[in-house]
Amino acid sequence: MPHLALYTFSVLKSPLADPTPLTCEFYDIGEAVYRKISQHPGYLAHAEAADGSRGAHFDLDWGAWGEFAVPTWYGKGRTVETIALAATLSLWTDLRPAFDAIYTGLHRDALNRRYDWFERTAHPNYVFWWVSDGVIPTWQEGVSRLEHLHDHGSTPHAFTFQHSFAPDGTPPRIKGIGPTSDQVR
Repeated sequence: MPHLALYTFSVLKSPLADPTPLTCEFYDIGEAVYRKISQHPGYLAHAEAADGSRGAHFDLDWGAWGEFAVPTWYGKGRTVETIALAATLSLWTDLRPAFDAIYTGLHRDALNRRYDWFERTAHPNYVFWWVSDGVIPTWQEGVSRLEHLHDHGSTPHAFTFQHSFAPDGTPPRIKGIGPTSDQVR
C-alpha cells in the first residue's frame, strides 16, 4: 500500500542560532510539536540525522533520507550560525491522518503563529506525493516536488491538501480534504 510523503519548507526571519526569545520560542515549540506529531495515528516516520546529532542541516548524515537539500529560492545561510530555515520530511499512512495532525492541537497553534517566525513568500511551504510501500523519500525529492508544485500547481506528482490526489491520481473522497475544504488556506 502506498504511503504519503510530506516535505515542508519555510524561511525563518532570523537564524536558528539567534538567541532572541522569539527564536527560542519557535525552537521549543518545534520540539514539542515533533513529539506530539510522532504519536499521532497514521504517522510513520520523519527524517532525523542518522546519529541523532544537531547542527547545520547541510552537514548532517541523514541516512536513507539522503543529503539535505533546499529549494532554489532559499538564499540565507548554510552554517550553524547563519541557517534560517525550518524543513521537515515525513511519511504518513494517508491524507486524513496527516490533515488531522497538522490542523489540530499543538501544531495548529503553531500554524496560527507562523508569521511571527517565518517570512511570507510567494512559494508553497509544503508538498505531498505518494511513494510505494517501503520507499523512504529523500530531501532532494521533496525539494524537487515542492519546486514542481510551485511551477505547475497541484498534480498527482506534487500536491497540497486543498488540491489533493489519491494514489491512483484521482481526487480523494475524504470529507473536509480537497477543493471543497474551507479549513485549508
